[in-house]
Amino acid sequence: MGDVAIRMKVMPESTDVDLAKLGEAIKAVVPSYARLHAVEEKPIAFGLKALIVVTIMDDKSGHSPEETELLFAKIPGVESVEVEEVGLL
Repeated sequence: MGDVAIRMKVMPESTDVDLAKLGEAIKAVVPSYARLHAVEEKPIAFGLKALIVVTIMDDKSGHSPEETELLFAKIPGVESVEVEEVGLL
């Protein structure tokens, strides 16, 4: 069919987490069946920011967005990861 874009919100444990380093850690764990499209900061509240991460993968790869979500959740400094949107390109 085509490629699938997965948009995830990665919440840091606190405002003390260096988002630049967290973004680099995310880039390092992107699995081989996906490619990183974008990482951007999004203000949430009271100085807390989330990282919005967009990955793209082939819809025929046999992998689910949850696999990538679990990889990101294991990164030190990550409080939670939530898949916000999945769509065909």
